[in-house]
Amino acid sequence: MIIKNASEISLTPLRRDALDIIEAGIKSVLPSALLKSAVAYNSTSRRLTVHKKSYDVSSGRIFVIGAGKAAGLMAQSLETIINPEHITEGVVNCNSGDYQTRRIEIVEASHPTPDERGVNGVRKMLALKDSHSINENDLVICLISGGGSALLPYPVEEISLEAKRRITELLFSCGADIGEINAVRKHLSRVKGGRLGKFFQPATVLSLVISDVIGNSIETIASGSTAPDPSTFKDAWSVLTKYDLLRKAPRSVMNFLKRGCWGEVEETPKSLDNCANYIIADNSLALESMAQKAKEIGLSPLIVTARQKGDTSTAAYMRAKEILSGKYANYDAILVGGETTVNLPTNHGTGGRNQHYAAVSMLALKDYAGEWVLASVGTDGSDFLPGVAGAIVDNNSPVKAKNKEIDIQSYLNRCDSNTLLSKIGGSLIVTGPTGTNVSDVTVYILKGKRQKQEK
Repeated sequence: MIIKNASEISLTPLRRDALDIIEAGIKSVLPSALLKSAVAYNSTSRRLTVHKKSYDVSSGRIFVIGAGKAAGLMAQSLETIINPEHITEGVVNCNSGDYQTRRIEIVEASHPTPDERGVNGVRKMLALKDSHSINENDLVICLISGGGSALLPYPVEEISLEAKRRITELLFSCGADIGEINAVRKHLSRVKGGRLGKFFQPATVLSLVISDVIGNSIETIASGSTAPDPSTFKDAWSVLTKYDLLRKAPRSVMNFLKRGCWGEVEETPKSLDNCANYIIADNSLALESMAQKAKEIGLSPLIVTARQKGDTSTAAYMRAKEILSGKYANYDAILVGGETTVNLPTNHGTGGRNQHYAAVSMLALKDYAGEWVLASVGTDGSDFLPGVAGAIVDNNSPVKAKNKEIDIQSYLNRCDSNTLLSKIGGSLIVTGPTGTNVSDVTVYILKGKRQKQEK
């Protein structure tokens, strides 16, 4: 079981169904199954095939690099497809080192805050080029997944890792979206924004990507390390201006971005002829598997969107309003995917966007007359807090809060959803690191009338 505490929080039949649906979604995007369906290798002819595109490595060698929350399991799975003896060497950064590989070194590094272990891992990846004289006959396979930005840290020489961490924290806390955050991060890095792919020229760089980004923008996933970058230094400067961060950002960051805007620093590559990027899984795949599981249970599912974004509270109230209005009256399992953003107050508590979404929904669905349950998780197993994947709440949760004299709104005001849900009990979903990451998935199961009837 992926959900470790399922027996503790499966308090009703609807809760059990919701957790089974979540479980099916995460299982469908685990790298072991994904790579086998996307990648084939002929040891005799030494041809690698990805999504029907064939690569001849009979006169060259295979190297493996990469980073992300799923990169460790991807590397382990890749060695079951490609004969490890045919992989010359590899280095992959992951937030867990508990994987069994023969030729690919797994470097355990920190996420979401990058650390020196991650930097050293990147140095090892780059060192492969000179130590093996990688050339145009060679193939560099890059394994990329969500979390790759933090797990592929290598700031430009003028900026310390601490300064890079500081500006990233500011960007996340101000409500900037992932595209805006990455526009800044890419221009402060020696490997992001296509620079990693460019570094390994003239070798062919083939990236296998598990997407955690809405819309699967290849230049955004893990900051697009092997994809051409359409953003510029001026775009990065505009992001800091938009969120009033010019006076808060480290001086070294501001000075470097200024030099870039003035044309004194080389821009990120706008084309990369040696790179090919293949998305092998995304949020939609997880939602489709969840819908199939819902049908098996006997429910009537509807996938509303795989692109939910924006403010977490706003999104939760919008979905609740749609449910209460009867918009989904013909369905009893509503599926949603994407990634929202919690706008944190100055003195905020603890939690994550999935926990906050679930907590807000307790109030947003208060006028639903029948039974309902909502489960929302980060598919990587970490809803900002490493030990919590997300949360499950139902029509009984507000009743429990009232009986315990818990003021739900006061916790929401200070974004303290983890404390709130812990006090209510039976609400936090625990998986541990799943080995994959396609952003967040949410399921509503609805039974009964959509709205309280007027007397």
